[in-house]
Amino acid sequence: MNEIALFHQPESAYGYAIDQHRYHLRLRVDKKDVIDEIVVLYNDKFLYQKAQLKLAMKRQHSDHFFAYYETIIYLDIPRLAYVFLIKSKGKSLYYSEDGLTEKYDFVNSFYHHFQIPTNSDADLIRPVTWVNNTVFYQIFVERFAIGNHHKSMDYINATWDQKPLPKSFYGGDLQGIIDHLDYLIDLGINAIYLTPINPSKSNHKYDISDYYDVDQMFGDKATLKNLIDRAHSNGIRVILDAVFNHCSSEHPWFVDVINNGKKSPYYDFFFIDGDYPMPNQHPLNYQSFAFTRYMPKLNSSNLKLQEELIKIGLYWIKEFDIDGWRLDVSDEVAHAFWRKFRTAIKSAKPEALIIGENWHRAHSWLQGDQFDSIMNYGYTKAALDYFAWHKLDAEGFVDKLNNLLMQYSDPINHMMLNLLDSHDTHRFYSECKEDIDIMLQALAFTIFFVGVPCIYYGTEVPINGGYDPDSRRGMPWNQLNTKNTYWQNVKKLIKIRKSEKSFNHFDYQITYENNLIIVQRGIENDGLILILADQSTKVEIKLKEVLFATGFDGKSLQKSGFIIARI
Repeated sequence: MNEIALFHQPESAYGYAIDQHRYHLRLRVDKKDVIDEIVVLYNDKFLYQKAQLKLAMKRQHSDHFFAYYETIIYLDIPRLAYVFLIKSKGKSLYYSEDGLTEKYDFVNSFYHHFQIPTNSDADLIRPVTWVNNTVFYQIFVERFAIGNHHKSMDYINATWDQKPLPKSFYGGDLQGIIDHLDYLIDLGINAIYLTPINPSKSNHKYDISDYYDVDQMFGDKATLKNLIDRAHSNGIRVILDAVFNHCSSEHPWFVDVINNGKKSPYYDFFFIDGDYPMPNQHPLNYQSFAFTRYMPKLNSSNLKLQEELIKIGLYWIKEFDIDGWRLDVSDEVAHAFWRKFRTAIKSAKPEALIIGENWHRAHSWLQGDQFDSIMNYGYTKAALDYFAWHKLDAEGFVDKLNNLLMQYSDPINHMMLNLLDSHDTHRFYSECKEDIDIMLQALAFTIFFVGVPCIYYGTEVPINGGYDPDSRRGMPWNQLNTKNTYWQNVKKLIKIRKSEKSFNHFDYQITYENNLIIVQRGIENDGLILILADQSTKVEIKLKEVLFATGFDGKSLQKSGFIIARI
């Protein structure tokens, strides 16, 4: 066996308590190793020397280099000790904290068994249960729809169908979203994520000058409350965007520092060069978001600032009953602050969803003490590599997805916000060269995949567009035809995601065989399968009932087609 490939780590995605009585264990091995059987030998840590219970593990996932064996242990006692017994080519080997050995000393096992020493209720990762059958719809508020035609239009400097520039204003507002709620309901959307709605000079509002108000371009607090209340009455959740890494240079905190320097009570809210008592933009002597002068970076390690930001987070929960927060540039904010933020938000509303904007691997944020999930740009990149850029073949796509899933525990994986594109990326439709069949295939995969699908506004039309700001075009209502085949197919896919019980289960498997990508969801006798072909090929898998298919004649599947069926 390849001992270097062997890996297990308790208190991680490889070993954790699901609840008070269940433990999920994962063991990584070399994909090429010949494994006859892997058994976990386990018991309460104080009984382990005398007796070990046995449970077989199943080869559940694999990527380019590794295979992953998994099992779930049921144990009433909240202390778990265990060692793996690996049978390979007729030989039995033990794997413990001592590594791979031919023999194992159970008498002295308290020195070197793996363990989860205590299963504390407070340490459990608690899934937000309403996300299981949820389909998100991201709205860039300024570009969705104009609803209030009585407001001042003086700031609008672009027509609705123009290609946007960095400082274009189209006039979209909250009333525009209210006016189109029936459209979103018809499409099947049951959660909305809004880009920031707070006062700001920009069209994107990521430079906030007042965390407690609504930008007058978008409406007022009464309009926001009306939107949320009407959304809730129709079964739609609403997530707002929290910008706590930085603020506007026109925010009162920063203005006070400009006026008073080190005498300002807010001086330590920011990072200002110690040689200069005042902030200075020329030359820049304070930290900012990505060297953007009008977005000074906040010092999230400052205790007083932490208190202020937590008050802000709670305000919109308590006063407007929002359903959670998307956290902008979350990986540049102090872990200590996010832990306090989560405790406060979850105390006020336990089912509030907390989503971080982390573009990279986010292990340390996803241990159950900070975020529920992140915007899954790792998934976005894999989808681009396969569907749009053709940098991965089908087998490589499967390997990459499995590797991504193995980074996190299953409760986290099932809350990840999976997206093809966003306001910060190129439009996926443009990246796949406006191939409508590939666009639908990629969207079907996203809706079916492990996690929570998020559709960027207009994808259902679909909209094309390059990088920011071109990805922020006006919603093309004049091009929208809800009777066309593509729109109707998107609606059908959303309906499947919302209605099927299989998406409530943690069971999943992603494989590649016989030119087919196969994703299985749900438990035995209550499962769904998604099948994609990397080339036109026969499908010999037994299907109980086909729920949705394109490019499938009952026997063969075309390259750009897919099947969703019961198995």
